[in-house]
Amino acid sequence: MRAVVYSAVGVLPQVTEVADPECPADGVLVAVAATGLCRSDWHAWRGHDPVRLPIIPGHEFAGVIAAVGADVTGWQVGDRVTTPFVLGCGRCEFCAAGQAQVCPHQEQPGFTLPGSFAQLVAVPRAATNLIRLPDAVSFVAAASLGCRFATAFRALVTHGAVQAGQWVAVHGCGGVGLSAVMIAKAFGAKVVAVDVTADALAAAQRLGADETVNSTEIDDVATEIVRRTDGGAHIGVDAVGNPTSAVTSVASLRRRGRHVQVGLLFGGDVSPAFPMDRVIAQELAILGSHGMPAADYQAMLDLLAGQALQPERLVTRRIGLDDAPGALAGMDSFAGSGMTIIEP
Repeated sequence: MRAVVYSAVGVLPQVTEVADPECPADGVLVAVAATGLCRSDWHAWRGHDPVRLPIIPGHEFAGVIAAVGADVTGWQVGDRVTTPFVLGCGRCEFCAAGQAQVCPHQEQPGFTLPGSFAQLVAVPRAATNLIRLPDAVSFVAAASLGCRFATAFRALVTHGAVQAGQWVAVHGCGGVGLSAVMIAKAFGAKVVAVDVTADALAAAQRLGADETVNSTEIDDVATEIVRRTDGGAHIGVDAVGNPTSAVTSVASLRRRGRHVQVGLLFGGDVSPAFPMDRVIAQELAILGSHGMPAADYQAMLDLLAGQALQPERLVTRRIGLDDAPGALAGMDSFAGSGMTIIEP
């Protein structure tokens, strides 16, 4: 099959012919119809999140089953499927409780397993990790769910308990942040979107953001958010993965507000100095969100099928496999907004 492969950190990946993956006895092979280009892929390629090399990147994908393992029941060749980016073991206490996203034995395509920038990808433990796609949900929409949208959905709905009329502050309007804007608006919340570029803020406005803040133009972003939301956000989401945006999110919450950390922090940034005096006195909550288990996808898919959520609106570019290496390298500049989908 054809696949994108890189063998060294920061060296431009190559599209090459590699052996087809073997079908796991407890899993399936998926013929990839669409796969998302995510900043997490870029972090791994740049060495911020070390992976064993060589590797095929890619962890947000959808397609049809091309082969079924001998031990698999309930699935057949031709079924339309997607998966979370965290693949649970299916045996531990967390998987048994439907919380595979924190499985201590998890695998991740593109990081611990060969990924989806390829014509085929192997998915182990089908009973735990496969998700059946409704016919009304396109492969492009499903691929845009895999990491960014699903993580934002769980961050706001499960962790944030978002409700109509509440204020949600979204810090960073890339793929995760714009997903959070769309989801918050679908649940009737009001949104203040924060970013450093006019293009990203314009995209947030198109998705319904009620207020926008360019953090390069404001000295005290937290105070500005408190002012515009008449007391602070009920929910803050750091979709960037930056100590400044994380701390600003906490500082801009109203009493008993909830901060959800979605953006990844690396190196010396992994331990931001949160104002714990404020956290205690105002009973704030600081929560992490790491994807979403397959068991929880149905509610989100129902909203997609009914057009209440339209993740395709976040897709700004669709490319072929040959253009994927350059697109990955192009993420160095942090330019543009929205999502890129690769169609192998």
